[in-house]
Amino acid sequence: MTELLEIRDLTVQFESDAGEIEAVDHINLTIRRGEVVGLVGESGSGKSVTSFAILRLIRRPGRVKSGTISFNGVDLASLSEEDMRQVRGAKIAMISQSPRTALNPVIPVGRQISRLFQLHAGLSAEKAEKRMLEMLALVRIPDPEKRARQYAHQLSGGMCQRVMIAMALATSPQLLLADEPTTGLDVSIAARILDLLRELGARTGAAILFITHDMGVVAEICDRVVVMHAGQVVESAPVRTLFNHPAHPYTRALVRSIPRIDRDVTMEPIPGSVPSLLSPPPGCRYVERCDWASERCRLSRPPLTEVAPDHLVACYGYEERRGAC
Repeated sequence: MTELLEIRDLTVQFESDAGEIEAVDHINLTIRRGEVVGLVGESGSGKSVTSFAILRLIRRPGRVKSGTISFNGVDLASLSEEDMRQVRGAKIAMISQSPRTALNPVIPVGRQISRLFQLHAGLSAEKAEKRMLEMLALVRIPDPEKRARQYAHQLSGGMCQRVMIAMALATSPQLLLADEPTTGLDVSIAARILDLLRELGARTGAAILFITHDMGVVAEICDRVVVMHAGQVVESAPVRTLFNHPAHPYTRALVRSIPRIDRDVTMEPIPGSVPSLLSPPPGCRYVERCDWASERCRLSRPPLTEVAPDHLVACYGYEERRGAC
């Protein structure tokens, strides 16, 4: 697979009354064509900020301080705002974690989808409506003609999410950003949404960046996983490798936090909390929560190092333990 999206040394900064906050701190991330990449971490780790940076939607008091985001070999920062609008929706689409609020409450959902076909594909109103009904059927919404005339408040949460998926896929994007798409949904509905995303991604060939804090969801849908903690990438690996051989202490804690029925302690919470990004430690940001921490960890940020094919880890403790074996 060839690279579709390449993020290099990205830093996103926000101004606050208390000082500057680097919500995303010098991260690197690559998405290949057709693959599903999970971006995981606790709330506040910088996952959603990364997705907004990809879409060039960081607004004041935030700004992209440094780094590049290349899509199909083109630096998105070099595009005019008009050209960037053609990228958003048409080539890179997003599924929000709050589908009901993301939909326009005063426009029928069908018309919202039809407008996308008219705007990005230049279809007539009649052809756009036909394609809209096809999309609603594709995401398995029953009675598409009836649902198309309804408003967001008349649909269930799961139905709104299906409408959002239909909108995201309407223009056959090459990259789909799915930001916590199953949040707030019933477990059975969430499972159906995951199956739908996996099936439609395979059918259309779209790559997916799946943003979540749920490691169980990651195991279900992802090919590769990137783990973020306090604005930094601490590990990246194929999904099976990550679950079978987690290397960073934070990743190991995330895996242990998955509910289990085959042991006495069904779930192990992660101790401590994410450090304040107003005054983060100069070294590893997991240092105060880590059993492996040393003075070196406190003073110097560990670089991402390849420990196996396609497996990168930022941890001095792991390097020392591996070297001692």
